[in-house]
Amino acid sequence: MAKNLWILTEERPKADIIGIIFQRFAEDYKSACFIDNIRILPVLNNDGIFTFTYEVKGLDSKIVDNVYLKIVSGNSSFVDFLIFYQEHQPSECDVPIYAIEETKTDDSESRNTGVFQRATKFVYIEYYYPKIKKIMLYNLQIKQKEAATDTNIFGTRCLLALGVEIMGKHQDSSIMKPFNSVDEIIEFKNSMRKPPKGNVPINLKKSEDKIQISGRLWKSGSLAHDPNIGALSLISATLRALGWNKKIEITLHELSQNQIKPKNKFIKIANRFEISLEGLNIPISTERKDYWHYEVNSEKLGTIFIHIVVENFSKGMSVYENHAGCERGYFITSKGEHLVVQKYIDKAAYKAGDKKQIIHIPDLVIIDFSRAKIINIEGKQYRTMLQGIKDLDNFDAFEKFYVKKHYPDYKIIRTVVLYGGTQTEIEKIEVSFLLNKNGDLIISCSAPEIFKESISNLKDYWHVN
Repeated sequence: MAKNLWILTEERPKADIIGIIFQRFAEDYKSACFIDNIRILPVLNNDGIFTFTYEVKGLDSKIVDNVYLKIVSGNSSFVDFLIFYQEHQPSECDVPIYAIEETKTDDSESRNTGVFQRATKFVYIEYYYPKIKKIMLYNLQIKQKEAATDTNIFGTRCLLALGVEIMGKHQDSSIMKPFNSVDEIIEFKNSMRKPPKGNVPINLKKSEDKIQISGRLWKSGSLAHDPNIGALSLISATLRALGWNKKIEITLHELSQNQIKPKNKFIKIANRFEISLEGLNIPISTERKDYWHYEVNSEKLGTIFIHIVVENFSKGMSVYENHAGCERGYFITSKGEHLVVQKYIDKAAYKAGDKKQIIHIPDLVIIDFSRAKIINIEGKQYRTMLQGIKDLDNFDAFEKFYVKKHYPDYKIIRTVVLYGGTQTEIEKIEVSFLLNKNGDLIISCSAPEIFKESISNLKDYWHVN
């Protein structure tokens, strides 16, 4: 009997990634599938009210009735996608079939981000869904390095040892293979190039009754060193998976007892895998029973909606996205290049104390080809509308170094998109669109024409006024 495929995500859903997920599902369930012209459509009811559900068209399989998307948030260290195969809308008690982490980051940008900072998510999810299929999906948008770094090789081999599958990235299977023993992982890690002087290297030392792992966890006065949290979590989980059942102790962490909080994600992982911190007591952490919840508060509900509507109901598209709480995108130039948007005009000057060097970025940048306009969008919750209007003044550097440089003949518009509240009117001329908590779509008379066109076409699709 056919059922629905439900995709829950914190991110803005992308057609190409949804297609990959659907094809992988069909392969695993041994069913033929057809993929053509994928469209993501906000579902409106008969009154034109948004139901906070998206339906995906262009996917066909005899074992799938419909494919639906919902925006959710994790309660801690959430993967990018949870996939459910069932008739009804998932609840927190249902068990998904896949946990998928998508990354656009390769060695060419960061040795740590691509593997270690994301590894925490796969380690953490084991508490909730111990038998779920885990996939690291690389959606690389810039050229991949020909030779992987030792850091990438080490992290990938740990993930493979934990049963995480790697998709979307060319890998040498003779190098990228799972670790098979505790001694093998220790030998590989200790042979890697050491960090610059002054940094604490991650080394492993094995004795008869314990393995000590050195690594700084302190940052800015708390347990917040994300790359090392990921690395130490991944190493510890891999050691346990390879059969080490004795003590695992983190040394040279630079933490004090008052910086150890039960709700910290590393402390939760330490409880799960019986990891200790040298010289400190690990408090017992109380795990939340729910791994995720449906998002009902974030401003990204508004900007993601506008993003999807424009790209599916007009000829416009996004050339940059940074929806609240989501991964930064790349700035897409008129030549189709994908550029990393820098954080500072002059990093050295910023570090010397000049805060004006920060490049403030919009949450979303839409290009309207037919009208030769670029729309820079600041997303905010309704209650922070005035701050959003104020923030529009900060885009000068972004526009100078990216928009005007790559789209010199386009007119630039700045506007605010809101989510939240129950109001049914827009009060400020700087605000172009409001998606309220009831699902009402409220567009101002001064909104960019492409917004009006897209929402009108959406309503026509659902045959509502």
